Amino acid sequence: LRCSCRSGGGLVQAGGSLTLSCEVSGSGFTFNDFAVAWHRQAPGKEREGVTCITVDDGNTYPAEFARTRFSMSRDKAKNTAYLHIENLKPEDSAVYFCSARSYRYCHFTGMDHWGKGTLVTVSS
Repeated sequence: LRCSCRSGGGLVQAGGSLTLSCEVSGSGFTFNDFAVAWHRQAPGKEREGVTCITVDDGNTYPAEFARTRFSMSRDKAKNTAYLHIENLKPEDSAVYFCSARSYRYCHFTGMDHWGKGTLVTVSS
């Protein structure tokens, strides 16, 4: 399987918003059975979980820092999950990774399939 971030990255202005998309592609899987997560890694920092969604019921499980400005949604017809970030801050600058697991629970450390990441740079 593949997890592909196809849009949303790049240079953005502080205070703005963006949406990152993560498409799960391949064969022999049922999207409804998946959890999709987003992590990020800033230069010199550890990778951290941002938020996660269970596809079937749409429940989301954000990290504490992400509870206010970050949200997720999914489009089952497109096998795609989205990360929405509002009021971007310079400290949000990082490489953002999408990941997926054929499991009906969210767990930041248990994801099996990883995208290559997309760089988000937030200017002041």
